[in-house]
Amino acid sequence: MMPDDSIDAHQHYWDPARGDYGWLTPELEPLYRVFGPRDLAPLREATGVARTVVVQAAPTVDETRYLLALARDDQSVAGVVGWVPLDSDDALDIIDELAREPKFKGVRPMLQDLPDDTWIAHAPRDAAIQRLIELDLAFDALIFARHVPSLIEFARRFPLLRIVVDHGAKPPIHDGIDAGWQPWADGIAQLAAVPQRLYCKLSGLATEAAPNWTEATLQPYVAHLIGQFGAERLMWGSDWPVLNLNGGYTEWHAAATRLIAHLEKAGQAAIFGANARAFYRL
Repeated sequence: MMPDDSIDAHQHYWDPARGDYGWLTPELEPLYRVFGPRDLAPLREATGVARTVVVQAAPTVDETRYLLALARDDQSVAGVVGWVPLDSDDALDIIDELAREPKFKGVRPMLQDLPDDTWIAHAPRDAAIQRLIELDLAFDALIFARHVPSLIEFARRFPLLRIVVDHGAKPPIHDGIDAGWQPWADGIAQLAAVPQRLYCKLSGLATEAAPNWTEATLQPYVAHLIGQFGAERLMWGSDWPVLNLNGGYTEWHAAATRLIAHLEKAGQAAIFGANARAFYRL
């Protein structure tokens, strides 16, 4: 049984015609179309998801403004995680502008796509990160295991910044448990031990698995995330519509529900809504 205010802590809306999604090409046929709130509504209804956190998918401020405009007109959007050029001279002005929108809840640089794996440890302006802290905004970290040392260095420099790791740090599940477990598993343990108690999203795992994945495929990874972060620091997200490349919304929601069913009801409710509500100040 899901809580009345179940929250999808990570999904996307986009329109390829906008032209700033460098990764979104016609070759990704299942994704290369407009995805908006009306597309997600029946899936939310089927799974009992009341509200969502919409996350940026293009490294532009214009896309963040586009998402905020969608959010103004749709009550199902609880918050928007946008993009800001944190290393630019006008970062503070952009943060201040976006923060005037009440549904602007955080920022996400697309760390996984940057050529410098250490960018987060040295490139963002200190003043920009301090402004996030002053405005009580969050930080989404889109990383692989190779980014863990730099993210930990960044987190230790800004102990008051709320940080959530997206997609369980994207374990290479498709490689199999023997080839794909390390260094991911150690990296998760290191992140979970950071003093300010980073959060982590139980999302994106189906996308990282081989086709025809099952609950058994995902179980060791989910168990490790629970073991390290605990139910109090995990939040469920769909990663829809990227999820459509290797699964479906209701399929992943049902699998996640069963994979955490051994937890106490309070823990299940935390993962499926309460943690996202508290972390993002929804």
